[in-house]
Amino acid sequence: MALQQHNGPDQIVPSEHIVTTRADGRINLRIPESGKAIETTPPISVPGLLKRTADNSPDCPALAYKEDGKWKQITYKEYYDQVRICAKAFIKLGLKRHHGVCILGFNSPEWFISDLAAIFAGGIAVGIYTTNSSEACYHCANYTKANIIVVQDQKQLDKILAIKSRLSDLKAIVQYEGEPTSPDVLSWSELLTIGKDQGDEELERVLKTIAVNECCTIVFTSGTIGKPKAAMLSHDNLTWDALTISERLEVKKRGEVLVSYLPLSHVAAQVVDIYIVMINSACTYFADANALKGTLVDTLKEAQPTKFLGVPRVWEKMHEKMMEVAAQNGGIKQAIASWAKNQALEHHLNKIQGVNSNSWGYCIASAVIFKKIKQALGFNRCTLYASAAAPLAADIKRYFLSLDIPIMEAFGMSEAAGAHTLCTMDSFGLDTIGMGLPGTKTKIVNPEDGQGEICMYGRHIFMGYLNDQEKTDEAVDSEGWLHSGDLGRIDQKNFVYITGRLKELIITAGGENIAPVPIEQLVKAELPHISNVFLVGDKKKFLSVLLTFKTEVEPESGRPLDILIPNVQEWLKSLGCPAKSVSEVLRAGPDPALLHALQDGIDRVNQQAVSNAQRIQKLSILPVDFSMATGELGPTLKVKRNIVAAKYSDIIERMYA
Repeated sequence: MALQQHNGPDQIVPSEHIVTTRADGRINLRIPESGKAIETTPPISVPGLLKRTADNSPDCPALAYKEDGKWKQITYKEYYDQVRICAKAFIKLGLKRHHGVCILGFNSPEWFISDLAAIFAGGIAVGIYTTNSSEACYHCANYTKANIIVVQDQKQLDKILAIKSRLSDLKAIVQYEGEPTSPDVLSWSELLTIGKDQGDEELERVLKTIAVNECCTIVFTSGTIGKPKAAMLSHDNLTWDALTISERLEVKKRGEVLVSYLPLSHVAAQVVDIYIVMINSACTYFADANALKGTLVDTLKEAQPTKFLGVPRVWEKMHEKMMEVAAQNGGIKQAIASWAKNQALEHHLNKIQGVNSNSWGYCIASAVIFKKIKQALGFNRCTLYASAAAPLAADIKRYFLSLDIPIMEAFGMSEAAGAHTLCTMDSFGLDTIGMGLPGTKTKIVNPEDGQGEICMYGRHIFMGYLNDQEKTDEAVDSEGWLHSGDLGRIDQKNFVYITGRLKELIITAGGENIAPVPIEQLVKAELPHISNVFLVGDKKKFLSVLLTFKTEVEPESGRPLDILIPNVQEWLKSLGCPAKSVSEVLRAGPDPALLHALQDGIDRVNQQAVSNAQRIQKLSILPVDFSMATGELGPTLKVKRNIVAAKYSDIIERMYA
């Protein structure tokens, strides 16, 4: 057991280690002796941060949620009190120090409260993706010795009940939405009643044992290759990163409203949604579970956010819908829209180059046209639009740039407490992931032609992987640098660019190393009716590509349907090969006109290839799109390359026969 001291929760317990793989381990914080990293953000625990905000801004709204069609708010004082009540209940139910509280559900106040209560009570908060299977949930709960599991509803509860008998450390299950049907499961109201019946003495005793440099949160990596690893994050990892992000994003005043659509079990969401709002008394509005089915815009209109953060799929869905609407406009409207978009695009491209050109055309378009577009989207007050969790295609960013909506990209890892680099309104581009946060360091190791592995250093770098010394040593070197596994470069202005991923490199039969993602994004840009692009060619003589069409999605499960979305149908009709479904396209073999159109797009990509080895020689159309529900995409919507390669091995082999 690690050394206990009793001056918490904001104490730092001495340690000589820069990493640990023990749940009760402590690390030596990467704090410089002087400079901005220490002067503006002295170490503080998560409980200390929430208490400070509740004391300073007790009546400010912290969380907003919808109930019976009406928005309700929770103030910071109420938030703090509910977290303490929940923490006392967790302790009473048997939560031990350094044991997990797993949370399995969609974004909600109960999710936030459970997360923070686990930390207050001396446990470790563990988010689980709602898309996880029962076995994946078992891995997370068993690995973290979870004493308590909090679930959203019956659907998520069923996953836990199926594995309950195998979880020897489990003491209680709580369901926060609806009434539990199982007698062994507590409702949210029953949990709070237990907490209200407890005194404060035990909670205060536990808080005094907490240290800033111990683990408070575990984030399981998305597991695109092998089982997910348990990344351990300290209080300082989270609070320092959140304080620094809030400064870069200028979340500085009360009255800020944040709306986000990120999976809460992903650390980026935890840092942004939970901790930034604590720091500056901002309020988080919750997008509901049907956000990608059309309700997100309703939430935006009602919440009127000043900051909006979404995963790339959110921006892609907005783009698809807006393209459908635009296609139905008459010739005059289309001409006006085209003129306005050119004005905005020129303005922002000039701004990227450092030229502030507020032309009359841009000012008129902004006041007359873009103002209405932003009102229709709920972006009237929005000063920041951001994307995180996975790369956003440059053509999507370019499209929104032409609507006067510049999307700022953030880059980070579970192992870097969310963000390491950010684009801001003063420094952004179409293909960069921004500059490092103040107080962080970035370097490129083993560079060839200016490109190499991106490595990161700072107070946000994680503690280590729970119970996995080998993987920890692979990720963090002896000097404390985190090796990202991403290939990239840094330009003269200190902008960072990702050019590929080490583990995803395709090595052709000729020995050339090729990063697939940049090529895949180029194909998507040239063929906007294509949903997913998958480059193949490992150990082969040439590159080929698998393509999926954009199709409708089953509302409940998120599974892609056979029906093509309207603008894809219109495109096929314009080619002279009308079809309403993918199966119709493939039934007698793709029409030559369609293949010619796809090949034209591939040819345009090939013209940009730096070598013959990077030219795409063949293509195949897949019968169904990728999705989380069908297993090709991970929780952050990154492609699981090994899954796709195995699933379509027969099609791949036919291309090389």
